[in-house]
Parts: sequence; C-alpha cells; structure tokens
Amino acid sequence: MLDANTLTTCKVNSQIRDLKIKNIEHAINEAEKMIRESKMSQQELIFLKKKISDSRQDLEILYLMKI
Repeated sequence: MLDANTLTTCKVNSQIRDLKIKNIEHAINEAEKMIRESKMSQQELIFLKKKISDSRQDLEILYLMKI
C-alpha cells in the first residue's frame, strides 16, 4: 500500500506519480512472468499473487490522481 508521504508527493508532482505508475506496472508484469515460468510452492504463489493484487490497488489510486 502507498504510504501517506508517497501519496502527497504524487499529488504535488505529476512526474513522480507517472514514474511510480511505470515502476508498479513493470513490477506487476515481472511478477506475473515469474508465476508463469516458475515452479514455486503454493505458499510462495499465494504471497506473490497477494503482492500483485496490492500493487494493482496502488495503481488504481495513482490513476485516479491523474483525473
């Protein structure tokens, strides 16, 4: 989840917000690639999928800031 300082900074500076969006999108893509290509344990997969879900929520918040 995004902390208060990050949210404030993203509200003030659109360049930082856009960079944060780009970084989260890249992290999600890489995590999904790891899931497809790896033979992780069930616990590791659950953990990684939860992180992806959290990151998608963060992205939604950042996208809404753009409006």
